Amino acid sequence: MSALAVEHQPPSGDDWDRLVGLWKETDWPEGCKVEIIEGIITVTPAPANRHNYIAAVVHRALHGVVPEEWHIYQTQAVAIPSKSGMYIPDLVVVPSALVLDAEDEHFIPAAAAELVAEITSKSSSRHDRMVKPGGYALAGVPLYLLVDAFAPGGPTITLYGEPKEGVYRVLESGKFGETFHIPAPFDFHLDTSDFPVP
Repeated sequence: MSALAVEHQPPSGDDWDRLVGLWKETDWPEGCKVEIIEGIITVTPAPANRHNYIAAVVHRALHGVVPEEWHIYQTQAVAIPSKSGMYIPDLVVVPSALVLDAEDEHFIPAAAAELVAEITSKSSSRHDRMVKPGGYALAGVPLYLLVDAFAPGGPTITLYGEPKEGVYRVLESGKFGETFHIPAPFDFHLDTSDFPVP
């Protein structure tokens, strides 16, 4: 199952509230990732083992550098109503108080995130490369890390930052196997030599 179309036009106002209500209340298949992307509820299967391994490596690297009052989440939904989006990044770093104090118990505003990371799967690569960067940038998320095992030229990792008017600037880009610098407030080097290639 890849996508379930709910609306043809990007929803706003009451339509957005109804779409979020459907997203929250429907009994989706267990283990699937259910997001709203450009006003369409999108259901993707559980990620593959390689995907989960990369997420675990990035999570472990981040764990040693995030401030104590922040946490790293793997299933936290982030809302971007202006882009008709409810994304569930593979990793998101958020100040913990913002998660606990959120108005809705199922999601937080994407603007609360300090960093988001998406790890592509065959079924999600288009969204992760083309749609989500615009949403995260529009929300003002400072850093977007894209780990793209399925990039056309071979597996790559790209760090986006300095969001302005819904567009990111590429801060750094490289290939699997290289050491990759993640800047302040994290300021660490991510070793990608162990990232599996599909």
